[in-house]
Amino acid sequence: MENKVTQLVDNTSENIPDVQGSADSRHLAINRVGIKDIQHPVVVKDRSDGIQHTIARFNMYVQLPQHFKGTHMSRFVHILNNHDREISIRSFKRILREMLVSLEAKVGVIEMSFPYFVNKAAPISGVKSLMDYEVALIGEIKGKDIETEIKVVVPVTSLCPCSKKISDYGAHNQRSHVTITALIKEFVWIEELIEIVEKNASCELYGLLKRPDEKYVTEKAYNNPKFVEDMVRDIAGQLNQDPRIRRYKVESENFESIHNHSAYAMIEHDKEADPINMA
Repeated sequence: MENKVTQLVDNTSENIPDVQGSADSRHLAINRVGIKDIQHPVVVKDRSDGIQHTIARFNMYVQLPQHFKGTHMSRFVHILNNHDREISIRSFKRILREMLVSLEAKVGVIEMSFPYFVNKAAPISGVKSLMDYEVALIGEIKGKDIETEIKVVVPVTSLCPCSKKISDYGAHNQRSHVTITALIKEFVWIEELIEIVEKNASCELYGLLKRPDEKYVTEKAYNNPKFVEDMVRDIAGQLNQDPRIRRYKVESENFESIHNHSAYAMIEHDKEADPINMA
């Protein structure tokens, strides 16, 4: 009986070697180490309905000093599970701080990506349907300083101005993905970023359209042709006017309907580094 008790005591965490916490002799710090692609339920603020319950994928990293062999991977999971279903954009900064304390790190990054839904009314019939968007919250903490970026991918329609100009009838159009990644200084609704993109495309997309709606969106795109360059410039111009956004990157990828490749454009700009001219 004594031998069994002794064996149980020896298997407690106090008596198991901490290999990750041991010293490393290679003198190479690691920029990011952690876990990727772990799913967890989250609550996201919704401008119209209050909140949305969704599932997010998390990437969680810390900087590892050169003298440590490894980090404690289980602690990342423990942090998420400590919050149960209460993880939200509001609690995001608190989780970042907890991660630094738990992992005894000075620098950390959390990326939280999730599908986000907007209930949209068709332009003529008014029939409502859900549109889904890819959204991510990216937070980096260095000591006490936290930077938070919102990233949203918005599918839209773009119609080629050149095709319209040179054709006797018709013009080629395609679906485009426009991505805004914005470093925010104050709270910004996800819907606000989505609307900036949709208003500057040839036409926005809808989950459900009746025939009068289809006629409307077809004609709207035809009357509002946009090159990929036009879209990123128009969107960047609006972001420049928003004092809540300090830095941004706008990307547009047009999945060409008459080519086997995409057209792409990108503008990025740090308004504090260059407050007058765009980069």
